[in-house]
Amino acid sequence: MKKIEAIIKPFKLDEVKEALQEVGLQGITVIEAKGFGRQKGHTELYRGAEYVVDFLPKVKLEIVLNDDMADAAIEAIRKAAQTGRIGDGKIFVSTVEEAVRIRTGETGSDAI
Repeated sequence: MKKIEAIIKPFKLDEVKEALQEVGLQGITVIEAKGFGRQKGHTELYRGAEYVVDFLPKVKLEIVLNDDMADAAIEAIRKAAQTGRIGDGKIFVSTVEEAVRIRTGETGSDAI
């Protein structure tokens, strides 16, 4: 099993969700996040005063799925989240050793 963590721009969430549903993915966790990467935030003007916005709004997606679906899910996220501008986000993939469904006690692939 794999865990995919994707950090994307908030306005791309619906497109990413639809792309993941098209490749057959059922479950997804969405977390509102703030952060910055290479762009290091930006400056804004508020009531005549300039200030730095260090942490930009982002959305973090977490998905646990079978190994055979990982490549399709990664590509779906990449294509749907891409704007071509700095700050489009990142995708991280890690291995999951075990999953347990709390309600039934199912484990492994059956739990996801």
